[in-house]
Amino acid sequence: MFQKFNFKDVLEGSTRGAWQIEDVLPEGARLDFGRNFLPENLARTDAAPGLSPEQRRVLNHIRSHEYLTLFGVVEEFILPFVLDHARPQLNGDDDRIRALLNFAGEEAKHIHLFKLFHQRFTDAFGTDCEVIGPPEAIAGEILRHDPLAVALLILHIEWMTQRHYLESVRDDRDLDPLFKSLLKHHWIEEAQHAKLDTLMVEALVEGRDEAGIQKAIDEYLEMGGFLDNGFKTQAEMNIAALEKATGAAIADKVRGSLIDQQHQALRWTYIGSGMTHPNFVATLTAMSPAARDRIAEVAPVFC
Repeated sequence: MFQKFNFKDVLEGSTRGAWQIEDVLPEGARLDFGRNFLPENLARTDAAPGLSPEQRRVLNHIRSHEYLTLFGVVEEFILPFVLDHARPQLNGDDDRIRALLNFAGEEAKHIHLFKLFHQRFTDAFGTDCEVIGPPEAIAGEILRHDPLAVALLILHIEWMTQRHYLESVRDDRDLDPLFKSLLKHHWIEEAQHAKLDTLMVEALVEGRDEAGIQKAIDEYLEMGGFLDNGFKTQAEMNIAALEKATGAAIADKVRGSLIDQQHQALRWTYIGSGMTHPNFVATLTAMSPAARDRIAEVAPVFC
């Protein structure tokens, strides 16, 4: 066992923590654009070179829109992956099937929530903020890989979400309350998803030899490189949105360093913080100490 999780307990925990979209993002609820939405540990906008305090605040809002929208993007490949994992076992353990189908249902709910957030944000912000995609193209690229590699990437994302909320969001009293509530409710359900995906990884590792495990690590790293290229493009899109929103062009002498700094911020947010999560590392260790060591070697690039 990689962790002491079981399907029955996870299902019960998910049932206790269930919430409805209309309770989390009620009609008429407004974001406070006078406050930051995303904590500095993730946004790294206070350190953005060449910007005024007001530009940094606007960039924080753009990063926050990107953050929830990209979660919607990745959940569009998590949803079919979980359904594909559940389908061959429909006549198996009832708790397992119910937990996996509930996992898929909650991911579908998150996708819906983040689409609603995108519309509310855009209407209030007044400027369109582009995000990499389209989601189906990203999903197609991810899902063509070894199922164990995909499960590891999803596990990385689930533990990353836990780390973001517990270490950066929960105790930050300066954040907009509505955005913070969205992150809290997402965290509540992702806490159970991290456990379920640990169990999926465990099942997919069963019967694999070391060569098969290393092949999955190769493909996990390949997907990381694919996403990292997208994050460089996302950093450029964010700066373009900042210029549009503020009506002020970024000086050429700082544009390159600003994009590089924000690209590294995205790397930490979406790659480094997941790769180095202790529970993700523990799963790698249980799979193969060599796999753990390979990931540890590349992780500093993304931190």
